[in-house]
Amino acid sequence: MEALQLTRSSPSGDPTLLLVSLPIPTVKHGHALVKIHYSYIHPSDRLNAKGGFPSTVFPCIPGRDFSGVVVDIASDDEAKSWIGKEVYGSSGSALGFTVDGPHARYCLIPEEALVEKPSSLSLLQASTVGVPFATALLCLRRAQTRKDDIVLVLGATGAVGSAAVQIAKAMGCRTVLTAARRADSNPDILLEDVDNLQSRIPGLTKKHGVDVVIDAVGSIELMSAAIKQLAVNGRYAWIAAPRGTASKELTFDIFQAYRKAIHLEGCNTGLTTMAEVMDDLRLLRQWFDEGLLKVEDDGAFHRVPLAAAVEKGYLTAGERVVIEM
Repeated sequence: MEALQLTRSSPSGDPTLLLVSLPIPTVKHGHALVKIHYSYIHPSDRLNAKGGFPSTVFPCIPGRDFSGVVVDIASDDEAKSWIGKEVYGSSGSALGFTVDGPHARYCLIPEEALVEKPSSLSLLQASTVGVPFATALLCLRRAQTRKDDIVLVLGATGAVGSAAVQIAKAMGCRTVLTAARRADSNPDILLEDVDNLQSRIPGLTKKHGVDVVIDAVGSIELMSAAIKQLAVNGRYAWIAAPRGTASKELTFDIFQAYRKAIHLEGCNTGLTTMAEVMDDLRLLRQWFDEGLLKVEDDGAFHRVPLAAAVEKGYLTAGERVVIEM
């Protein structure tokens, strides 16, 4: 089969990503062989190809999110019913890092991690769901989000942020506020200036403050300002941080923090198992099929064949690229 493969000649060297020909994986007990139809290229996949994840084992086929059809399974007769079913999935800490991922024509998936594709989504749409929606759900869960909460999503136009907005509404949260830098998205708070956050929150929450902040931006200045807007028992969950040499040190008023009993929750999808992610995808499938969640139509994504995925996918940062097998 054709596959993308990451190799590295030495622990200190940069990885190399190439299109290669490999044997189709042999089905082993407790696993299914999935014929991949589509697999999304996330920013984290591009970072992985640059050696940005110390957990990655080389050589390795990268890729995290996928959709496809089960073609074989090495288990009992009851599990054979999976054969022919359309499935979708995502990585957790393993797929594409410590075991071969789905940027290939076939991929081995643990039987416990098989999830039927939402009937409301095309195979292409389903291949784009895993990382952003599962990450957003993880943040909302870590923040112990409840229906009566006022939720603020920072970076509401990004992949994770927009998913968090939808999921918070699907959970029945009474108020979901959006904050973004793009004026054309009509956010509740335009993040052209941190002062906008501090001045707008009291009016938008009737001076209650924000119960939950989901931060998908990763700005220390913005984080410092948003923490001040937390209500009593407020929870702050973040999934991003400054890159490069920018300061990653945060200071805040610990007196006010304990008086208000706030919680700070760092969220790392790299610590979740694939089975845990699939439990989330089962819940997300239900919400998609109930019409509570949506993804953009097929035409919003740039399709590339596997043979062109390095040049037209991995090397095109900012593009929403789906590998079409």
